[in-house]
Amino acid sequence: MLRSVRQTPVTEKNEDPRVAGLQAAVSRLRRELAAHPAEFRDRAIAEDELAALASMVAGGDPEIPRMRRSLLLIVGSIGSVSALAAALMAVRNAVDLFGDVPRRHS
Repeated sequence: MLRSVRQTPVTEKNEDPRVAGLQAAVSRLRRELAAHPAEFRDRAIAEDELAALASMVAGGDPEIPRMRRSLLLIVGSIGSVSALAAALMAVRNAVDLFGDVPRRHS
């Protein structure tokens, strides 16, 4: 079956698989961050933004610009923690599945 690039398959529950993937990636990173023993200055920022992403995902239709902003803040907060790199990349990849932010013409 051929599918347009913009079409997204829907699960039996009418749930967008991109949303389910983002939810799983956010949950994984939240768990790994909670289990990470080291304290660092921007940990609270990462935790807050992951909570914001989780909330958007729970709503089922996350806003792309807000997701990208949260992702940037999370990367800036914990991007240097190598133990979290794989989980962080999974969140980034899940956000990327939603496409680019529409650009405004000036």
